[in-house]
Amino acid sequence: MSDRSNGYELIADRFLAVRSDIGVEVVRDWARTLPVGGAILDIGCGSGWPVATTLAEAGHRLVGIDPSPTLLAAFRRALPDAETACEAAEDSRFFGRRFDGAVAVGLLFLLPEAAQATLIARVGRALHAGGGFLFTAPRIAATWRDMLTGRVSRSLGKGAYRALLAGAGFHPPRIIADSGGNDWFTAVAGSTDRA
Repeated sequence: MSDRSNGYELIADRFLAVRSDIGVEVVRDWARTLPVGGAILDIGCGSGWPVATTLAEAGHRLVGIDPSPTLLAAFRRALPDAETACEAAEDSRFFGRRFDGAVAVGLLFLLPEAAQATLIARVGRALHAGGGFLFTAPRIAATWRDMLTGRVSRSLGKGAYRALLAGAGFHPPRIIADSGGNDWFTAVAGSTDRA
């Protein structure tokens, strides 16, 4: 059986110990673009800190999915009112619902190229028109080893992400660099009447 957590269940304690608040300013700014009280799907939510907790502080309702039982337990402690599921993004039942926003921080580049494309398309179908999508990935195409798990990570690069987002019905994305030099893509969903 494959590890649906991409190695993060095995190193969950180390991951929790090294989390930082870098990027919180990007999340706060993005949260202001969404309707207050809106439902946000946190894909690969981890412990919930700092992304989901920042969104909850801004008045949003969170739904978290993560395939690591250890990380999801930490998320549930941090956000006890949030709806959650211990499942991989590729299989999540939550994509059958509609949301005002979706975040995928530190997740997309852990997936193979085809799975990244599928996930972006699923997010496009799950968002209300005007809903926001925020995710992290380097703007340059690159392959590297994840520092904690040692597994291969891959950024498709801004050109490929722009094309995938456009194909999923998103308006052209903006790319924002945070104080740590990480790239954040933010895009707005168009019509969700696509098949």
